[in-house]
Amino acid sequence: MMLRTCRVLCSQAGPSAGGWQPLSFDGGAFHLKGTGELTRALLVLRLCAWPPLVTHGLALQAWSQRLLGSRLSGALLRASIYGQFVAGETAEEVKGCVQQLQTLGLRPLLAVPTEEEPDSAVKTGEAWYEGNFSAMLRCVDLSRGLLETPGPTGNILMQLKVTALTSARLCKELTSWIRKPGASLELSPERLAEAMDSGRDLQVSHLNAEQNQHLRASLSRLHRVVKHARAQHVRLLVDAEYTFLNPALSLLVDALAMRWNGPGEGGPWVWNTYQAYLKDTHERLRRAAEAADRAGLAFGVKLVRGAYLDKEREVARHHGTEDPTQPDYEATSQSYSRCLELMLTQVSHRGPMCHLMVASHNEESVHQATKRMWELGIPLDGPVCFGQLLGMCDHVSLALGQASYAVYKSIPYGSLEEVIPYLIRRAQENRSVLQGARREQKLLSQELRRRVLGGA
Repeated sequence: MMLRTCRVLCSQAGPSAGGWQPLSFDGGAFHLKGTGELTRALLVLRLCAWPPLVTHGLALQAWSQRLLGSRLSGALLRASIYGQFVAGETAEEVKGCVQQLQTLGLRPLLAVPTEEEPDSAVKTGEAWYEGNFSAMLRCVDLSRGLLETPGPTGNILMQLKVTALTSARLCKELTSWIRKPGASLELSPERLAEAMDSGRDLQVSHLNAEQNQHLRASLSRLHRVVKHARAQHVRLLVDAEYTFLNPALSLLVDALAMRWNGPGEGGPWVWNTYQAYLKDTHERLRRAAEAADRAGLAFGVKLVRGAYLDKEREVARHHGTEDPTQPDYEATSQSYSRCLELMLTQVSHRGPMCHLMVASHNEESVHQATKRMWELGIPLDGPVCFGQLLGMCDHVSLALGQASYAVYKSIPYGSLEEVIPYLIRRAQENRSVLQGARREQKLLSQELRRRVLGGA
């Protein structure tokens, strides 16, 4: 199968060397996959587009376990949703999944399915966060082991969720303070970076003793994760979350960037994520890019549309504040296009000091990125890559991979108990993506019909 796949890949023409040609996202690359894989993908995507399943996912999972028992319920999940979106539970299962992706020209972006939800019960003590810290270190090691020869064409990337290592409540407290006019320099990136690097005690006046202790422990965890990742040549892509957390998360990322994204470090090792569905994203991205350039720091960005639309609007209504999100999908697409243009221009000017992941399932956004890369002379194996979710948007991922673009699939892994709640939360956040996958479902149906009818 691997030899057959490699032959097929080699026979597929990428963009013409003489001029840019748009890639074809017509599902032609589906012939690289088995009929069982395609059938499962079609079934699962249709199920996930059914709103009641997404809304009541956790309750339905509990009901299934009571009715069918844990073993049978688990087997059904492994054969469907888990099998579609998760690499596996053990390191060997993850490696097997990644090897299969690599034969298709795709690369892994591992994600530990652990985080603290802002509205969840308070975790007790530091033990929960220390456990997550250990899981992050193991993920770094696993990411490193999946690609033995990192280099310009083989960057090892991994997702990092800050609220797995620090309390969401602390992030909310820091955000509320940062947003106050004339916020104290106590919370400057420089001061946090110095505290992380020196290990000295940090005291923030508006935090109580317990919060200060937790902040110090959180900074230590973040610093040690990045230090280990840097030693293992793994670049960390920090996830964005809700607007009532993001200013604190950006502050922490800026502090880490000051230490690990310096000019002698070999490009950005800590990236931030920017959500185009927020009204202020383009301006924040512009300021951040210019600040990094002035400071001589490498700048890494994962550009997404965003996944917390319903929650953000609900919070704004509850507090009587302005809705921070774009008014509609078209406005979000325009915002994404502007941010994409800004970052590609930055890459063309700064070269390897600026890295970008175009994290999008939108075909027009991908076409824009590939065309501008050609016009700006950005090489396919350079500092721009693409990202999609494992189990989704394969008609885009495979076409990009066959054309020699760097394409990563976001890959959660872990046990059923760890991953299914995580997947359900992600599905609830990405309703529009799941419901908008109609084109992919149509292409899957066409390929399956072709096989059933014995077409060439």
